[in-house]
Amino acid sequence: MSLLELDGVRKTFGAHTVLRHVDLAVDEGECVVLIGASGSGKSTILRCINLLEEVDDGVVTFAGRDITDPRVDVDKVRAQMGVVFQAYNLFPHMSVLDNVTLAPVRVHKHDRAEARDAAMGMLERVGLAHKAKARPDDLSGGQQQRVAIARALVNSPRLMLLDEVTSALDPELVGEVLDLLGELKQEGVTMILNTHEMGFARSVADQVCFLDGGQIVERGAPEQVLDHSENPRLQQFLSRLLH
Repeated sequence: MSLLELDGVRKTFGAHTVLRHVDLAVDEGECVVLIGASGSGKSTILRCINLLEEVDDGVVTFAGRDITDPRVDVDKVRAQMGVVFQAYNLFPHMSVLDNVTLAPVRVHKHDRAEARDAAMGMLERVGLAHKAKARPDDLSGGQQQRVAIARALVNSPRLMLLDEVTSALDPELVGEVLDLLGELKQEGVTMILNTHEMGFARSVADQVCFLDGGQIVERGAPEQVLDHSENPRLQQFLSRLLH
């Protein structure tokens, strides 16, 4: 059984249908990259998986359980997922270390000393242990995004959801974040991410899904989707990225 399955998921906002019968299966340790133009539904898929949005139809199954069941404990589901958005959402008045330990202590009720040890280990993992006492505003954009990823990873989530995590970065900072994600993939972290970085998708993804009009219209291995697709909408999308 896949770690995550979406079956016929539909989401509307008023009269606007954002997702139309989306099917998706993600296995443990797999990296799935969602690509498509702005407004195609990529971010909404992630928000539905994390239960930030309620689906209008269809089922989302996570770790063998229907998490779209209204009786589900939303907080317990979210505790098993790490979410990183394009805006870092770090608390500017708190140190880097306090940002990473906040959820383990306040939400998960972990011992403060143990939480700080785990946070320092994770900051070491992302190459920022030396910035533990710094404030977010003292860091570059790439460093802030790596702190956000460390914060999401510190609770050992079963699934990481990453929404355009490099789109707000200067081009020279994109590589350091993508390198970190590549390392996480090598370590077996299960990830779903939206990105316009086709080089990353080509080298790291197990599965690439192209969304158009709220539907996954093409999916497969990176070389199939990015190099050999005959879908005219996908070809148009890729050609625009290259110009």
